[in-house]
Amino acid sequence: LVGPSGSGKSTLIDLLPRLRDPDTGRITFDGVKNTEFSMKSLRAGIAFVPQKPQIFNVFAREHIQYGNPQIGEAAIREAAQLAGASDFIEALPEGYDTMLGESGVRLSGGQLQRVDLARALARDSSILILDEPASGLDADAEEKFRAALTRIREETGMTVILIAHGFSTVVDADRIIVLEQGKVIASGTHESLMQEDGWYTQA
Repeated sequence: LVGPSGSGKSTLIDLLPRLRDPDTGRITFDGVKNTEFSMKSLRAGIAFVPQKPQIFNVFAREHIQYGNPQIGEAAIREAAQLAGASDFIEALPEGYDTMLGESGVRLSGGQLQRVDLARALARDSSILILDEPASGLDADAEEKFRAALTRIREETGMTVILIAHGFSTVVDADRIIVLEQGKVIASGTHESLMQEDGWYTQA
């Protein structure tokens, strides 16, 4: 999802887990109206990574387990590997048993995003929502995050919904939706949208 500030990207995302309901129209998942799911089952099927991860002073493994308290060691490490976080976690003084520090002070911005992505992946949900995950990251950290998204795309069956301002994180998306003033004004791949004379090519 791309578009100028105030175009409705965050509002649309809020509609999926029913943080708010639409005044008109309906939202369906594989043809089933979202109101036909219980609130618990609907939200259990959605994992969310915010723009600024909230990291507590807990062990690295504990933060990943916030996504699914029941998962075992193998699943923790699998989620970290998929998120591109395993290498730097294992390089910490105590590995997965290293305290991350308040607000994750032991980690860089890119590492914070990837360890929080591991937390979301541990939920094993059908839908993964990423809210401007590359915001504030340097080029190297953004490239590593894009590599993690590629792994998720290739190795899982998750539907990934990504909110972005910059286009570097969405160029490989199967479908890019351009919003403006709450309406879809264009939709397609990066290549097809670049051939149109619209907001996407001018932003």
